[in-house]
Amino acid sequence: MFGRLGAGMINGMNDEPGRILRWNFFIGGHLSASVPVRLVERTDAGQLVWMESGTPMWRTKLPRGRHLRDIAPDDRPAGGYPVVAGRWPMGNALFYQPTGAAHSVLWLFGRGRKFRGWYVNLERRTHHGDDIDITDHELDINVAPDRTWKWKDEESFAEKTGHPVYWSADEASAIRDEGASVVRLAEAGTFPFDGTWCDFRPPPTWTTPPRPPVPRHPLL
Repeated sequence: MFGRLGAGMINGMNDEPGRILRWNFFIGGHLSASVPVRLVERTDAGQLVWMESGTPMWRTKLPRGRHLRDIAPDDRPAGGYPVVAGRWPMGNALFYQPTGAAHSVLWLFGRGRKFRGWYVNLERRTHHGDDIDITDHELDINVAPDRTWKWKDEESFAEKTGHPVYWSADEASAIRDEGASVVRLAEAGTFPFDGTWCDFRPPPTWTTPPRPPVPRHPLL
């Protein structure tokens, strides 16, 4: 199962499969969610982590019915929103986080752990020990099991372009170019869209991670 990313471990980091890391998701510099994930594999090419549906997590406490991405930065509290305990509401997913790239590729699994497609999250990623801080770039790509694809959230990406807490027009062009480079991999059927990892199952010894400590910071 392991070793499909290529040989060579990253020096100075604990690469033990099953190690619990923290996936911290930020929108416009504000924390949206902090979810524990398990390390599947780490090599020079990147790392794979597993996120389990229903995992205890922290989420930003927002006004009822609101999503952080829809709240204008000027309307957010200067020190960030408080966090409350919750559980990861989305399905199971295997994340591929390639070294030095501005995206992640997710294998999405539905009921019965059935593979239901890939999701490309365009992002900036920073590692601080066991913390994986994600700055979301809004624009994403859905890739179906037959590798047909479509952009997601193009309108809201355009609306955020030019705002100082998001990205400039030049940065927006680079973000879209990053997505286009991943699309070419999907169209060619090359890794990570070559069929590997579509049958992934976490080891039966992996229990659902406990809720981590309160996130260390609500703002980037």
